[in-house]
Formats: sequence, structure tokens, C-alpha cells
Amino acid sequence: MKIKIEHLKKNYDGKSVLNIEELEIPSGKITAVIGPNGAGKSTLLNLIAGIDLATSGKITYAGSEAIPRNQITMGFQKPYLLNTTVEKNISYPLKIRGWDGPQIEERVQRLTNELSLSEFRKKKSWKLSGGEVQKVALARALSFSPGLLLLDEPTANIDPSTVTEIEKILKRFNREEGTTIVLISHNLAQARRISDYVVLLNHGKVMEANDCAAFFKTPSKEDSKRFIAQEIIT
Repeated sequence: MKIKIEHLKKNYDGKSVLNIEELEIPSGKITAVIGPNGAGKSTLLNLIAGIDLATSGKITYAGSEAIPRNQITMGFQKPYLLNTTVEKNISYPLKIRGWDGPQIEERVQRLTNELSLSEFRKKKSWKLSGGEVQKVALARALSFSPGLLLLDEPTANIDPSTVTEIEKILKRFNREEGTTIVLISHNLAQARRISDYVVLLNHGKVMEANDCAAFFKTPSKEDSKRFIAQEIIT
């Protein structure tokens, strides 16, 4: 799902927090949105998801301004799970979309296997560790094969082995199912590892947007060079 943004502005209490003249997020790719704190990354994701409304401008989804809510899912840094078992959390989006029992079982089995959650299928959500919660939330988000997956710091504050698992599953689903993924990350190494495209935001504006390899190897803007070198940009 290709996302096109034009003249997008968002103000809070008269203060501009996002001002993007033009940005295209490629279809079927993993796009990393990076930048310092307060750059407008989460605001951008919320606008794309339709959680928040823009002050002005427009976002189009595969050429349409209508938000395809049944094709979009969003994962948060601190996800909320239903107060039930792991398998019921994962199957919930499938049930409300009318999938039948065998289809649901097949999908849940695949996701729990790939995310090393098989032994936790009957475990209650409130008994899971932080990393397990993130994996269940990701499995639930991927359960119905969304066209667009939006992730706000999905691997923050979890152990490295779980980070590796999550990155692998994101790359696999992107490759096999063509899911367009937009990922906010403060981890430049992660952005370099898994993304195809990188967007650098600062003060609500796009500083640079380019293919991942070109962005890290030959950034065109001085702010990009400094940010990659982990220097402070103002």
C-alpha cells in the first residue's frame, strides 16, 4: 500500500508539530522513520493510522483519501492485550472479520510457531513478560495480513534475543505477504538492518528520505550526516 502525503500540517495549541510538504512511503517495503525526540514521528504515525486528524493537507492510501481501516493495524511501544489467553488475543482480529475455525487455527499456529509462542498459547496475557507481550501484540497485528502495519518503537526495552525474533518476523512477513511496514525507531542499527527506506524527521519536517543503503552510505544533508554520527541536530 503506497502512502502519499501532501502539505500535511498538525498543530497543537497553535504550535506546529508536523509540517510535511511532500512524502511518499513505498508500497510493500519496510520504512524506518527516525529522528530526535520531539521530531513528530509518533504524530505522523497517528495521522496515517487515522487516530488523529490533520490540521490541513492530505494523506492518500493507494490513491484514495479514504482511510482503509480494515487494512491498517498499529502496534505501540506499550501494547494493550485483552485479558485472556495468548491464542485468543491473536485470533480476535480474525473472528471479527469472519474467518472460520480451521482458518483461524492455521493462522494462530503459524504465528505462534514463528514467534516462539507455541508453549504460551493457553497462558493468560497478564502473566507474560514484556518481550512476550510484544510478540503476542505483533502476532495479533499480523494475524489478518494487513496491507499496512504501523509500529511505534516495537522493540524498545526488550531483550536482544526478542528484538532479533521480531525483526526476523517483520522481514519475513514483508517479503512473503507484501505488507507495507512503517516503523519508528531510535535504534539506527535496527533501521539499517531491516528497512528498505528511511525518513529522517526533525522539528516536524522531513530532513531527508531515501533508500536505506543510500541514506546511510551517502546522505545528502548535513543534518543526516550528523544524526548518523549520533551527533545532536538542532
